[in-house]
Amino acid sequence: MKRQFDDVLLGSIELFCLAAELSSFTAAATAAGVTPAAVSRSVSRLEERLGVRLFVRTTRQIRMTDAGRVYFEQCRQALSQLSEAERQISGAQVKPSGPLRISAPTPYAHYRLLPLLGEFRRKYPEVTIDIHVSNRNIDFADEGYDLAIRGRDPADSSLIARKLEDAQLVLVATPAYLKRAGRLKSLDDLARHECIQFDLPSTGKRIPWSFLRDGEVVDIVTEGGLCCAEDVLGIVTLARAGTGVVQTYRFIVEQDLADGTLVELLPQHAGASRPFILLYPHARHLSLRVRTFVDYLTGRLQPKKSRAG
Repeated sequence: MKRQFDDVLLGSIELFCLAAELSSFTAAATAAGVTPAAVSRSVSRLEERLGVRLFVRTTRQIRMTDAGRVYFEQCRQALSQLSEAERQISGAQVKPSGPLRISAPTPYAHYRLLPLLGEFRRKYPEVTIDIHVSNRNIDFADEGYDLAIRGRDPADSSLIARKLEDAQLVLVATPAYLKRAGRLKSLDDLARHECIQFDLPSTGKRIPWSFLRDGEVVDIVTEGGLCCAEDVLGIVTLARAGTGVVQTYRFIVEQDLADGTLVELLPQHAGASRPFILLYPHARHLSLRVRTFVDYLTGRLQPKKSRAG
């Protein structure tokens, strides 16, 4: 195989990544034990090789260009894989360590994932966790994530998908709203109620509500004058304020139902659910920290099933 990278070039890539992470040539130089001029020369060497600018430089700061950000994410992953390979071969990979980047949707992050991370960190203190809480679909290759949790199977066959749970849906409203607007006796009654809407970020379309009827799941398009986008927890906040009826995940409102803040509606049609799936790229050798976190999360979540009442 023809050699493409000499020691100088590999060193330049490491210094470039340090500068990108620290947003400073001086800070990168201090961390690496070299001079700021050496960092600057390394970055210039890479820019000349690539034929693009990696940083916009001013007298006070540096800022990565779009090309620089793409190059940084790829180089960061490559250097991380090299480090993992060395640890595996040398036998030094005795315990998980290093950065772990996770993307999770808002409801699952707040009510499932985030409460578990303290325990994981106590068990594996050398693993640092960076969490992106958003309903936006991330790109593993371009954005450098190790894991993502999503509400549907991926279209990308290069990703491994492991179901964490089927989260049951529940229809709720406050006692005050029901006193004002009347109770629901059947699915047909939804047409005369304020049904709080949510726009799915990936499509911009409103999500139909799902129910069980005669043992089969049926989707019903509801109407309402209130709609949230991006943050699905917003619809629950609106429901708690007594503004209308909402369908949400049971795990979000379990405490509300227990203390009577919210009331479950149409329990005879409850039981529909949506999956939450853990995604990560195919790799011949997953890093120990990723494997450990996957085992931890699936072990804590897969046995759980959303219960009706």
